[in-house]
Amino acid sequence: MKYLKVILAVVMFWVESVQAEIIYDKSRERNIPINISYPVDKKSCSMELKCSVAFLSAGYGVSHTRYSFLAKQLNELGYLVVAVAHELPQDPPLSIEGNLYETRSENWARGATTLEFLWGELQPRFLNYDFGALLLVGHSNGGDISAWLGNEGRPYIKSIITLDHRRVPLPRSKNIGILSIRGGDFSADKGVLPTDSERELYSSCVVKITESKHNDMSDHGPSWLKKEILGLVKSYLNSAVCGSSGKA
Repeated sequence: MKYLKVILAVVMFWVESVQAEIIYDKSRERNIPINISYPVDKKSCSMELKCSVAFLSAGYGVSHTRYSFLAKQLNELGYLVVAVAHELPQDPPLSIEGNLYETRSENWARGATTLEFLWGELQPRFLNYDFGALLLVGHSNGGDISAWLGNEGRPYIKSIITLDHRRVPLPRSKNIGILSIRGGDFSADKGVLPTDSERELYSSCVVKITESKHNDMSDHGPSWLKKEILGLVKSYLNSAVCGSSGKA
């Protein structure tokens, strides 16, 4: 019982520390819902020793609030996390016909513009955080958005972590670290993932969790899968180790 109370106290602390906002992009007349959560030890963040920043992009049809398992771990690792809602009611639905790379490109480009807008908008408010070495994290379509921005050559992007994104090729660059965690029920399109030689050249990590499902890589998924994902993310961010999955 005592142990359960400690767990509940930690969960409640995190929930209460999450800051929900709507940021207005005047140039596009667009309201952008975000959730901001802080490093567990945010008192250690300063102008002299800035803490890291991660932008977390949800999968299509999944709320940006449904990746708390991942946001909490990033907070524990010292990251300020900005979880972003990309799809708004007035947006056209994600295309399901034709050449999907062509028909969905508007969605990815719009999402990349949103991330870049937030990057510029939030920096003046969070001076104790390092926006010059940004981590992009995204599930499915959110991973496609992250990869799209990564391919635009922005010098402030340091790393990208995708959870089973499938359409947009990952950057091939020695300046951007890559971890892509793959599910077992769908394959990525040709050219999306780096080849073996490219992985060696760019030190990219691609890890498949064979028994996992694409749609389970959020708070809705089973506890074993979330544990696998968190282990891979922690190993990569702490020591740039690709790691391996016990379920692969």
